[in-house]
Amino acid sequence: MTCHPLEISSRPTTGVTFDEQPVPTLSITDLDMDAAQRLFGPDHPLTEEALLTLRLLVPEQGRLVPTKGAILLFGKNRLQHFPDAWVQCGRFTGIDKARIFDHIEIHSHLPGCVEEIMSFLKKHAMRGADFSEIQRKDVWSIPLPLLREAIINALVHADYSHQGAPIRVAFFDNRIEVESPGILVPGMTVEAMKRGVSNLRNRVIARVFRELKLIEQWGSGVSRIFREAREHGLPEPTIEEIGMHLRLTVYLKSQAATETGAAMLTSDQGHSSSTKQDPVSRLESRLESALAARVVLLLDNKAAGKAELASLLGQKAVSGALHRQIRLLQDRHLIEMTLPDKPNSRFQQYRLTKEGVAVVTETKKALG
Repeated sequence: MTCHPLEISSRPTTGVTFDEQPVPTLSITDLDMDAAQRLFGPDHPLTEEALLTLRLLVPEQGRLVPTKGAILLFGKNRLQHFPDAWVQCGRFTGIDKARIFDHIEIHSHLPGCVEEIMSFLKKHAMRGADFSEIQRKDVWSIPLPLLREAIINALVHADYSHQGAPIRVAFFDNRIEVESPGILVPGMTVEAMKRGVSNLRNRVIARVFRELKLIEQWGSGVSRIFREAREHGLPEPTIEEIGMHLRLTVYLKSQAATETGAAMLTSDQGHSSSTKQDPVSRLESRLESALAARVVLLLDNKAAGKAELASLLGQKAVSGALHRQIRLLQDRHLIEMTLPDKPNSRFQQYRLTKEGVAVVTETKKALG
């Protein structure tokens, strides 16, 4: 049976958004429920009731079928139905697209795209360190929290009914552009968005991102982007409609070089000799997350549950960030459950896999 892109239709007059529309030809077996459950974690089982509440499934002619949002989020064959629902990232030399230095295509489930895009941006940014406080603090050459908001905003609000181009993230020497298909929804203006006014284009996608704690509050993303730009002393970002696409541009404080080796050297010169020998820093470069690196090193000593890990990390409770990093480390086969047959057990702990042990061993060996 040949799969074809789903029939594209505009928002119906009933008030149902595009991603809430059912896909009668598909079933729950067309969703990657294992990946979805890993993202939600054992504390939030994706029962039939939960899937209906999230509108990942809806009743249609006496049976439950996935919505377009469910296929976009967790579809096993998403690109066969939505060929442009992926992300293209590029690092360009200079301030235009004449010379491309590096690029990747990201086809992961939409929630997983966030960390992959951020990893690409970090790969081409410089990292130094601030030792003015008790604990070492990483200082990046690009505004990561602001960019994360811009990326999440693009993934959540893109018009996936639009065909012709994917979401694009372009990193230039002086700015980073995040471009998504679809213009502003009717009645919405940039000024309204800056004030926190929200008019969701994709309710299903937005709800899932919020449940995964990728979104904190409806309508806060754009206003937070502009506020953080001011706090970082950056030029005001711009939002503009380019044809049938929306482009958000974040301007950088200083020019960023594309010479990766030089960037790494410049970054390392900002560290003391003791920082260079820090296993957390070295492992962080490999895992693209300081929190993930610390979790792996803690589990090198002994297996531990989430609550114990949170305590060892100095957290009062298990944070959403810790939940996410544990899921990502599982996906990368670096850690595993001690009770895989009982994922919701209160005795559940995590330990390093053989791959995880090998990564820690290589890190320690490299440090001498």
